[in-house]
Amino acid sequence: MKKCLLGLALLCTAQTQLAQTTLQGDSLQEVVVTGTGTQHLLKDAPVQTEVISRRQLEQYAGRSIEDILSGLTASFDFNENDMGSHLQMNGLGNSYVLILVDGRRLHGDNGGENDLSLIDPHNIDRIEIVKGASSALYGSDAIAGVINIITRKHPEHGVMLENTSRVGSYGDLRQHNGLALNYGRLSSYTNFQLQHTDGWQNTSEEALSKTEYHITDSRNKTVNRHTNWQLAERLTYQLLPALELYADGSIYWKRIYRPSGHHPGVDTKTYDLEYNNASLSAGGKWKLSDTDVITLDADWKRHAYRYAYTDTTLTDGYVNGRFTNYYPYFPGDKELQSDQRLTQVSLKGIFALPYDQTLSAGMDYRYDWLEAPMRVKGGKATDNTEALYVQDEWRAFSGSHTAGQLTAGLRLTRNEGFGTRLTPKLSAMLKVRDLRLRATWSQGYKTPTPKELHYQYIRNMSGVYLYLGNTSLKAQHSNYYALSAEYTLGRLTMTASIYYNKVNDMIALVTIPYSEAPADLILQYDPRRVRQYQNIEDAKTYGLDLTVRYQGRHLTAGGSYSYLDTRANQYDADKDVMNSVTIDGMAHHKANVYVTWRHDFSSRYQLGLGIYGRLSSKRYYQLDGNGKGYQLWRLATTHQLGKALRIEAGMDNIFDYTDRTPHGLHLGTTTPGRTVYASLTLRLSQGKKLTNKYKSNTNLNYNNNED
Repeated sequence: MKKCLLGLALLCTAQTQLAQTTLQGDSLQEVVVTGTGTQHLLKDAPVQTEVISRRQLEQYAGRSIEDILSGLTASFDFNENDMGSHLQMNGLGNSYVLILVDGRRLHGDNGGENDLSLIDPHNIDRIEIVKGASSALYGSDAIAGVINIITRKHPEHGVMLENTSRVGSYGDLRQHNGLALNYGRLSSYTNFQLQHTDGWQNTSEEALSKTEYHITDSRNKTVNRHTNWQLAERLTYQLLPALELYADGSIYWKRIYRPSGHHPGVDTKTYDLEYNNASLSAGGKWKLSDTDVITLDADWKRHAYRYAYTDTTLTDGYVNGRFTNYYPYFPGDKELQSDQRLTQVSLKGIFALPYDQTLSAGMDYRYDWLEAPMRVKGGKATDNTEALYVQDEWRAFSGSHTAGQLTAGLRLTRNEGFGTRLTPKLSAMLKVRDLRLRATWSQGYKTPTPKELHYQYIRNMSGVYLYLGNTSLKAQHSNYYALSAEYTLGRLTMTASIYYNKVNDMIALVTIPYSEAPADLILQYDPRRVRQYQNIEDAKTYGLDLTVRYQGRHLTAGGSYSYLDTRANQYDADKDVMNSVTIDGMAHHKANVYVTWRHDFSSRYQLGLGIYGRLSSKRYYQLDGNGKGYQLWRLATTHQLGKALRIEAGMDNIFDYTDRTPHGLHLGTTTPGRTVYASLTLRLSQGKKLTNKYKSNTNLNYNNNED
């Protein structure tokens, strides 16, 4: 880590010298929307916003969202497993991170982990990241921050067809196909993606702490073979010059193939995991004037998760809401584990007011429905939430060299089980020539999910573990404070920020004594350990983030560093004491560095080269060992041949690092070692750019900005 910090310091020095003769970076001219829900140039955004631009995405050529976020910013960690992508952002897990796609909530939760393969990395225009509590604007889940993934729009051609095929080591396959049709007032974009990997095994050893005997020939894989595909469609219709309507939908399927073994209770798997998702959305944008707009969005989303049996299996648990002993399943049978459905309606207006003010106001309705016959007593659970919110942005003063802006927001939330609560937010920005200072105080609010309240199931992991929901849970709330300074010198931008986030009544899985668990379940299952969702007293995360970026005509270089510390007070029921513990998955130090070079050798050929480094210190956990520190380096090349053809090729993990920690213990990284990849993109278009009056406002909230 000392070498990493020294490298960043040297990089900053070199960039400062380069920047003396350059103009202000184009990246600061990007338009961002996530921090306030309104459009601002990145350099003038009142809320600190980090952007991963299209140029960065194309040069990096990441295989997945997890790869992109962890490779291009130091604030993230991922632990990918069969249940999804366990994301951590500045010390808090993904249940505290709100993920949006074009400003609308991603729905793909299972076991508290999001399946980010729902997002096609080849269809992303840019990614906006806002750290810290944003519940005043976005509601529940936005305690650690917001990730807004903005997809590419294709309004300029009559017909556009694109295909990207990517192959890599370990049977890695990524396929993207897109078809855009634009005819008069009607636009259509059809997107298909396919992802597959054969998986890999970094070790065949099972951890002694997880088994009763030592195993050196386990068949468990570090990453299992899996396949998923998604088909999505979006239609937009320009009903009037100022009124655009849209409708979109998608279907998604995924299967994780788990190897069968020969050690009972350890690596014997009798079923694969299968996921089925679907979504439908509709809405519109009505532009009342050059500054005023009203939007309406209605979403329905489903996430279903099943066991797909590969061998005869006897199970016990709740079947259709009733407890059943030794219910048989046979190869080919499927058993529903969870069916989550989300219905959400959002109405929002943005209006210009006198004295350089912008008012945003809206209302949200959310209905959650959960069916889990094997995991919820009674089989089903529901939840209702309504909210009203208002936000005022005031440009207090503005001059040629100075400017000041103040943003204040307030949300009133009513939940059927937890009553009402006000959630405020206040942020300010002061600009003095090339220096921008930002300050934020905001509160977060998150009610328990139906799973945390009602789940009741067993899990066989080297023995029987009993997991319990808790209907006595309290809602979580937080206070977030942040200060940041951003300085621009020509094409060099440097940012430093400090933050403190305190979460009260944080919900976590806690091991409890057998005496506190229902006696009938103890007798039925004879579990090795009982764990229950409980409120711990409080938790806090605090740290420092540094970023630096130089963008020249051909050369781009930069890096980010994140220092993090966490503390949580957790009650130990066995000893009747309060313990201070770290939050699982925390690493004190993380960093990213990169240098890219791009040059046009002719009008027909452009070459891009990139070197990327990702470094992390040890990750801390309360149980089952800590994750090792690591550093991974990547070489990426891009070759643009005219406008229609693009080739990408590169190597991940150049120095072939592999974490061979035995199964059952925590890993620092799941990389299989050195891998290679190559992709081919073909993009064809026909038709003239549409300039009629019906195409003047097609992209009101999310502008395409090529960096």
